Amino acid sequence: MAVMTFREKILATLKGEATDCLPYVPRLDLWYKANKLRGTLPSKYKKATLTEIVDDLGVGYHAIIPDFLDFVDPLDEVDRALGIYRLRTLPYRTVLRGIRRNISYEGDLTCVEYQTPAGKVTTKVVYDEAMRQAGVTITHILEHAIKSVDDYEPVAYIFEHAEVQAAYEQYLVAKEEVGDRGVAVAYVSLAGSPMHLIQRELMSYNIFFYELHDHPKELEWLTQRIQGYYQRVFDVVAKSPAEVILLGANYDAQITWPPFFREHITPTLARAADTLHAAGKFLLTHTDGENKGLLQSYLDSKIDIADSICPAPMTQLSLRDVREAFAGKVTVWGGIPSVSVLENSMSDREFEEYLADLLVQAGQGDHLILSIADTTPPDATFSRIERIARAAREFGPVGRV
Repeated sequence: MAVMTFREKILATLKGEATDCLPYVPRLDLWYKANKLRGTLPSKYKKATLTEIVDDLGVGYHAIIPDFLDFVDPLDEVDRALGIYRLRTLPYRTVLRGIRRNISYEGDLTCVEYQTPAGKVTTKVVYDEAMRQAGVTITHILEHAIKSVDDYEPVAYIFEHAEVQAAYEQYLVAKEEVGDRGVAVAYVSLAGSPMHLIQRELMSYNIFFYELHDHPKELEWLTQRIQGYYQRVFDVVAKSPAEVILLGANYDAQITWPPFFREHITPTLARAADTLHAAGKFLLTHTDGENKGLLQSYLDSKIDIADSICPAPMTQLSLRDVREAFAGKVTVWGGIPSVSVLENSMSDREFEEYLADLLVQAGQGDHLILSIADTTPPDATFSRIERIARAAREFGPVGRV
């Protein structure tokens, strides 16, 4: 079989078609940023770019989760606490209308006051040295927009009046940068639905659970008012030149427990999947938590890719469990737990045994794109990253050739 580019391998895997080997597309961005900052990149890569390292390793370029600091104007990041990003690689841009923002900075803190005709809300996010040392690019919310039911109306106003503009040209630049090394996934949101947005971005978790119990009708009303913004974003991204779209991330069987997922996230993902499938595109969602009890919900959501599946020993499910449940209907992107590449978690012998068993669990290798889930940790043993790459090549062709 002719040698395929990683872009070809990925798209063929999603379609259930043959590939020349098992694709290995590790997420190395955080590993690279942390080690470059610390001056601890492998000696031969001291002056290399991430792209050059990927090419030398002979692996695919992971272009799913964006660099959340990859913006042009510093003002582009100030609405992060609302779950609104304006990044260089995104195929859309959100413009807030009818409000006034008062922005201030206190060291590593960014503080924003949103003044709307319906009242005001405030947020605070932090990006500190510890986060920089870890290679993290997404800032942490210290103060959420919604502290009580009194904040629902101004937050609803912000989203109802938000304008969504197409930004296909900047996405095409990002797609060109990735080239044949991989697939540039178009980002919609880390929240899989309006209710998920409220839970993960707009409220602290403890307040969310109180509100879900104390004000369920008001909370549902808020999701309906955010839904229009969600639909505007998705309509723009669905028409973009991207083949794969990311909607939703960071689920967990305790935080997004199965009944909650079925009621508040599955319907939005399923509608998105129907739209994308009609256009010949694929839906990816980032499933990096404890997935026990959620696999059927993923199937019901009609997703094409379960990104960053992390198996045992970090979660309760094995790779075999997940693949058997998906039965070729969903592609697993991930499958390698991050602890396996850490010397303080597995000895060399344990790593080799684990990798050998993992490849047995991969079965025929169909609908599988190997990656280290959730990401390659900064302290990963580089020789193990290389070892997985060799194992993926040695796995041989997948599917009929």
